[in-house]
Amino acid sequence: MTVRPLPTAAPADRGVDAAGVHAFLDALEADPDIEPHSLMILRHGRLVASGWWAPYTAGRPQLLYSLSKSFTGTAAALAEAEGLIDFDAPVLSYFPEFAADITDPRSRATLVRHIASMASGHVRETVDEAYGTDPAEPVRGFLLQPPQRDPGTVFAYNQPTTYTLGAIVQRVTGQSLTAYLRPRLFEPLGIGEAWWLRDRTGREIGFSGLHATTDAVARLGQLYLRDGVWRGERLLPEGWVARASRPHMPTAGAMGEQDRQDWDRGYGHQFWMSRHGYRGDGAYGQYCLVLPEQDAVIAATAATERMQEYLNLVWQHLLPAFRPGPLPGRQAADAALRERLERLALPPADGGPVPSDRAREWSGAVFTPDGGVCADQPGLTGAEVTEDADGGWTVTLTDGGRRLDLRLGATDGRGGPDGHGWTVTEGDPATAVSGGWTDGDTLAVDAVFLETPHRLRVTCTLTGGTFTAHWHTRPLHAAPLHALRAPR
Repeated sequence: MTVRPLPTAAPADRGVDAAGVHAFLDALEADPDIEPHSLMILRHGRLVASGWWAPYTAGRPQLLYSLSKSFTGTAAALAEAEGLIDFDAPVLSYFPEFAADITDPRSRATLVRHIASMASGHVRETVDEAYGTDPAEPVRGFLLQPPQRDPGTVFAYNQPTTYTLGAIVQRVTGQSLTAYLRPRLFEPLGIGEAWWLRDRTGREIGFSGLHATTDAVARLGQLYLRDGVWRGERLLPEGWVARASRPHMPTAGAMGEQDRQDWDRGYGHQFWMSRHGYRGDGAYGQYCLVLPEQDAVIAATAATERMQEYLNLVWQHLLPAFRPGPLPGRQAADAALRERLERLALPPADGGPVPSDRAREWSGAVFTPDGGVCADQPGLTGAEVTEDADGGWTVTLTDGGRRLDLRLGATDGRGGPDGHGWTVTEGDPATAVSGGWTDGDTLAVDAVFLETPHRLRVTCTLTGGTFTAHWHTRPLHAAPLHALRAPR
């Protein structure tokens, strides 16, 4: 389908101070623990700022991790509006074939609205138990885990609740989540292609695994900001946004970590409450922030384990940038911001050309895992370095019995054709590689898997013939390297 671009406006025309956006970008790029990948800011219904840090680009889908949950909740709302789901019905009523097995009274009393708000009565995550108890049917595995409390009385961030909600949608509609959402949400919003990971049941997993663009996230946020209405057409049932965006369960202390201020504000229907507004979010910094008081939406992707710090920077720098009215005389500032956003880029990994007297030693060199096994990626069993005909170099990894070529730019390993020091290969998976030789014995490259937030550092040492591989942020869906892509 042809995607109609979001309407745009100059930041100042919509009361957004470019200086605040600059300050936010400065803070992101100065923080060594936050790797930003994309940012879109909408104010008063217009896109006022957007940028992607090369080698990430606007049109490429991203793994959204738990931000997927907000799309699953939206699918459940649409199914409810069509009379296919009753939020006050027992979960077990949608899986009558399990009724004889599920004897715990709390499990039998769990309602759809309980799993929609992660209030099944469990006090901790049960995903390992659910899949471990019944790998062929995780819903049954989940319902076999007796809740410690009565449903509706306690919150726990618990993946099988959303999995089960998504499973109900797929059962009552007879479609996958993406197929069901395509005519009801994606096409009306102008969202292009999207893909969702499936498990061995064939279901899209609901709680994670959706691959979509940052633009898709921004459109979902704008739909919620406008109470489910898009360009004059109601897409979501009236009243749903209010239900989804109010706290159904208190969450203070539920995440078990310090400094989780934006996780202590309560949980709605597959949305978190925030210090400001509400949000969907996913591991490592995938965000859809809906700010009704500011009439704004912020969509962002990143790679960071410091998700609270990312939000702190939003509140510190972007929130004050939203002013009550237009800001006259700011054309030059807006133009400077636009130019900066157009040239955002992640710094390439350090490294230089192979020392000329060592090139013959490196070409064709073969490496085995240091210590015999690669702890970060156990299926990774070998690496080989070869010189290309154009003077570039390729590191070929063997992972799960399959080979993956990571190509460095020609000559110095840093002059990648994207113009930012990254060599992008549109393979399966798509990758971007930078790095080079740190000395005559050591080649270090960073490989970014462009449809995920993840970056792998591979270091080959000629002396000893070994290599190491370490994730900057470890993929949560354990998979061979070739699977780190949208599941087309």
